[in-house]
Amino acid sequence: MFVEFFEEIFKLILNFVQTFGYIGIFIMTFIESTFIPIPSEFTLIPAGYLIAKGDMHLAPVLISSIAGTLSGSFVNYFIAYHFGRKLFINYGKYFFLKSGQLLKIELFFNKYGVISTFFGRMLPGIKHFISFPAGLAKMNLKLFTLYTFLGSLIWLSFLLYLGHVIGTNEELISTYIKRFNITIIIIVIFIFLLLYVIKKLKKNN
Repeated sequence: MFVEFFEEIFKLILNFVQTFGYIGIFIMTFIESTFIPIPSEFTLIPAGYLIAKGDMHLAPVLISSIAGTLSGSFVNYFIAYHFGRKLFINYGKYFFLKSGQLLKIELFFNKYGVISTFFGRMLPGIKHFISFPAGLAKMNLKLFTLYTFLGSLIWLSFLLYLGHVIGTNEELISTYIKRFNITIIIIVIFIFLLLYVIKKLKKNN
């Protein structure tokens, strides 16, 4: 049942991307990067498949997807920056964001600082909303842009590679995404532990 559902979604997105081309990729990644939590896998894996077929080219696909991701992230950032926490407390459900979720993401951001914007772009359940705490904290826009760009570049490149290599094979896609997510989480934990140790050593000195 899941395989059939995945195949239908894949075909729909494939048709959309084929019809609207690079503008379609920009639109889809823009939507995915706002508060509408659509998985980026749905857009970029079909795009990678089309690159493998020769129907699209890597550079413009990557540029379009990064531009869409940055634009969507800026929407979230500026909403939080200008309207503050009250907006999410009163109207969080319209952003698909519960108060408990916002608190968890804020704690994640506060604990690990601005670098969490970079890692947050690659972590399931966080990547769609990480721009909100950055905006609430009034994070430096240049740093926000840089970390969002770098995190997105890694994640989007991986998804395009995935689509290029394994096309419509749902089982392989699922396996590779799980492995990649686990690898990213391990790396993130290691870096955070390293930062924690450095912070402790500085305190003791």
